[in-house]
Amino acid sequence: MRILIDTNIFIYREDYKVLSLNIQNLVKILYQVKASILIHPGSIEDIKRDTDENRKIIVLSKIGAYPLLESPPNPVKDEEFLNAVGNPSKINDEIDNSILYAIYKDAADFLITSDHNIHQKSKRLGIKDRVLSVDEAIEIFGNRVYTNNISHLPALRDEFVYNLDLNDQFFDSLKEEYGENNFENWFKRISREGRKCFVHLKENGKLGALLIYKVECEPIDSTPPLFKKKRLKLSTFKVSHIGNIIGELFIKLAVDYSIKNKINEIYLTHFIKPSDFLVDLISEYGFENVSTLNQSGEKVFLKKLVYESKTEYINANEMSKKYYPSYCDGKNVNKFIVPILPEWHKKLFTEYKSKQKKGRQPTLDEFAGRFIIEGNAIKKAYVCHSNIKKISSGDIILFYRSQDESAVTSLGVVEKALNGIQNKEEIIRYIAKRSVYPIAEIEYFAKKPVLVILFTWHFHLPNPLGLEELKEIGILKAAPQSITQITHEEYLLLRKRGLIDERFTVN
Repeated sequence: MRILIDTNIFIYREDYKVLSLNIQNLVKILYQVKASILIHPGSIEDIKRDTDENRKIIVLSKIGAYPLLESPPNPVKDEEFLNAVGNPSKINDEIDNSILYAIYKDAADFLITSDHNIHQKSKRLGIKDRVLSVDEAIEIFGNRVYTNNISHLPALRDEFVYNLDLNDQFFDSLKEEYGENNFENWFKRISREGRKCFVHLKENGKLGALLIYKVECEPIDSTPPLFKKKRLKLSTFKVSHIGNIIGELFIKLAVDYSIKNKINEIYLTHFIKPSDFLVDLISEYGFENVSTLNQSGEKVFLKKLVYESKTEYINANEMSKKYYPSYCDGKNVNKFIVPILPEWHKKLFTEYKSKQKKGRQPTLDEFAGRFIIEGNAIKKAYVCHSNIKKISSGDIILFYRSQDESAVTSLGVVEKALNGIQNKEEIIRYIAKRSVYPIAEIEYFAKKPVLVILFTWHFHLPNPLGLEELKEIGILKAAPQSITQITHEEYLLLRKRGLIDERFTVN
């Protein structure tokens, strides 16, 4: 495994300051997993431009301990790459582009950087799963891919605001942003209202992430104005950047809450910052900057759950993103039944309840305590040995849990399907941010060519369809042994019998 470390990470690692705990953990983990840590030659040029002479001398004296990426690919003549990231206007951009191009051209497996612009560019290039923050790298290499233990996140619980400690350092940035007196007065007011929130606690018991929410049915005083409508307001959405798994789960909980309470819009207000990971996160799930509050100047980010436009053209993959959990399921969308063993189903869909408990929706309590990362994420990865070549972006996949359930249980929309991969490192590149497959299992899969399906989970069927019913209505003749395509008409039968909410289907 070849890992590029960006200049900003290297400086933290090698200058004369006390090393932060997360950088210490990162370095330790990368050595433990025997990753090759590489420095891009452009990083040396970047360090030479450091105006802190003492630091520059110290860092340059230590950089020789790291191997350089030899003969790195040059992006100068790659028009497709430059069109995506933009032509460099200054030396910093040129160096950033060169480092990112090494990942784009597969000269290394991953890049670790805290540079927000590089993360933004990686999204435009379609390689964001391989450009990691320090916390993401620790999460992926320390807890997910390279251990045989199922990784869990610290506690997440549903809580009353009045049970939070306003003196927790977590609130310091909010007090600074809104004014300490204003924030504390607001906090006391919503505490008296009995407002609730989702809370993520770090291992030391301190706040790590917070989502305060309430249901509103009133106009929003903004420009342009947003008229009276029932909406879920995310009053406070603050997440430390730890792979965005907690933030993704917050969005999932907010969507679940909205569906159960027949709410079609979610919004939050936010002061946009130069390097804004929150905006990056919510944009992935259809939040759009639609307005500005008249009083404070905060931007209003609105997400619609239901597609209502009669004129807007949108493809299946964009629909799944912009209007999540809505999805395209018309005649032009392919549908597949994907058999999955119970052990893998339990990992992918931790909140799923068996047919014996059907009709019971996942509750907030099911997300409390400690939980499996991949099971509670929206974006997931599935690996199998199928040689089917038809699956592509926007297709619908319906998971058939074999053996104990023998039923179609869950629906997802394909983001990308990658065929014929037989290389451990390449598999890890694609699934690292979405999966907790331990290294031993990845090595097992890599013995034969694999199919990697990257997909977005949308729904569990309220009424999972068992094998006998699937045979009775002519969708299957027997238990599927491999991925099986079904017709649009068969899918419509399955959708109707499975009681999928048709508010969220677009054809």
